Amino acid sequence: MSNEANVPEESAIVEVESEEIVVKEKTDNVPQETMALIEAIKRKAQSETQKAGEFTREKYLEGVRKARIEIEKLNFSPEQVETSIKQIQSEVEKDWDGLLKEVKSFGDRLSDAAKAAWDALTAPRSKSE
Repeated sequence: MSNEANVPEESAIVEVESEEIVVKEKTDNVPQETMALIEAIKRKAQSETQKAGEFTREKYLEGVRKARIEIEKLNFSPEQVETSIKQIQSEVEKDWDGLLKEVKSFGDRLSDAAKAAWDALTAPRSKSE
C-alpha cells in the first residue's frame, strides 16, 4: 500500500498546466478589457458633452434672436433711451440724498439720546433721594 492512495485529492499536488494557461490568458485580458471599457465610457461622455453643448448653444442663439425681435418691435430711439437713463439717474440721486438725510437725522437723535442717558446716569443725586 502506498501513501499516494491515502492522500485526498484536495490536498494532493497535481499538474495543472492547462488551467494555469487559461488563468494567465484571462489575467492578460483583464487590463485590455478594462482599457476598452474606459475608452467606451470616455467616447460616450464626449459624445454626450458635445450634444449638450450643441443644445445649449442652440438655445442661447434662439434666446438672442427672440430678444432682438422683441427689442426691434419696441422701436425706441437712442435719444429716448438716453433721456430715460438720465431721468432714472436723477431719481436715484434724489432718493439717495433723502436717505442720507434720514440716516444723519437718526444718527443725531441717537447721539442726543445717548448724551441724555449719560447725563442722567452721571448727574449727582440730591440728598433727599
